[in-house]
Amino acid sequence: MVALLLRDVEKEPGMKKIAIVLNSAWQAYNFRLNLANYLKHAGYKVIIIAPNDKHYSHFIKKEFDFVDLKLQADGVNPIQDIKLLFSLFRLYKRLKPDVVLNFTIKPNIYSAIAARILGIHTINNVTGLGTVFIKKNFLTQIVKTLYRLSLFCTSKVFFQNKDDFDLFIEKNLVSRDKCLILPGSGVDTNKFFPAKSKQRNIFRFIMIARTLRDKGIFEYIEAAKLLKGQGAEFWVLGESNSANKTSLSKDEITKLSQHGVITYFDRTDDVKSFLDRVDCVVLPSYREGSPRSIMEASAVALPVIVSDVPGSRQVVDNGITGLFCKVKDGDDLAKKMVIMIKMPENERQKMGQMGRQKMLNQYDELIVLKHYTQTIADLFNTRNP
Repeated sequence: MVALLLRDVEKEPGMKKIAIVLNSAWQAYNFRLNLANYLKHAGYKVIIIAPNDKHYSHFIKKEFDFVDLKLQADGVNPIQDIKLLFSLFRLYKRLKPDVVLNFTIKPNIYSAIAARILGIHTINNVTGLGTVFIKKNFLTQIVKTLYRLSLFCTSKVFFQNKDDFDLFIEKNLVSRDKCLILPGSGVDTNKFFPAKSKQRNIFRFIMIARTLRDKGIFEYIEAAKLLKGQGAEFWVLGESNSANKTSLSKDEITKLSQHGVITYFDRTDDVKSFLDRVDCVVLPSYREGSPRSIMEASAVALPVIVSDVPGSRQVVDNGITGLFCKVKDGDDLAKKMVIMIKMPENERQKMGQMGRQKMLNQYDELIVLKHYTQTIADLFNTRNP
């Protein structure tokens, strides 16, 4: 699989260092390993920097240098964030990377600032705006100010959809000439491919996401309750985070499972095996960067249902590759689920096939990987970040 991705790479001379910085080893292993392998094959020394979880970090260490980073992804603690900034500064001073690739909010902010002080090029990837941008409060203003500072410090900014790009330009958070809109993080269409269809007596929906309010988990549950007993199952695959106040708790998940409303599965590394056992993937979230679960669903030729919001509407063509539902509206979601259930099988298959074709044409991971290698090569011809 990796060999297919790497066949077009031209190797760079020398052994320049690329650091990839994320807020979890799980994300590094599941979402950025192909990028790391692609850069490694191109002749770069790749260092992955993320919190050590003693599991995914163990697998990463088999192929790459791995550096433990003390980072609280969901925490809002100024003292801890200042410590993070200084620890990144000391780390980069020791490692001397040539380019730093940042993902998720805290690395985007503090890693970019630390690298700029040391004269190191950075590429920030705005994978999504997160809860702090969806809500409008004092914390939102702080994050916007920090983003404005960090994006001034960064060399290049990748956005995953035009809506996020337009918002950052409108709020004067970044210079337009630094920006590039990518097709999300891309999807590995060699790994995610259509399975042979299997006839089932029951229609299965699945929502693949963290069980957070902003992901639409409560609307999904509301729709499941409305449709209970109508010949469908409602699966949930994703992490429940009790530290996040908007997350569905373990107790709530247990009660909903016991009452037959949902079937819950914890986070997994094998999403493909779940996609092969369902009929439709649902994501009624409030805003996205570029939803990986929907891209992977389309890549395996499954029809999807998403809320009509930035990020999701870019990867789905309404009525062609899936259906749109109203945001924050469980009743409308239930109606779209009924439409999907009653849709003739050949129409659902055509919808899925159109979705895969869209992924192949517009969202294949190789498109994103080539953008990274080209941008990195361009930065080496630029003296100052």
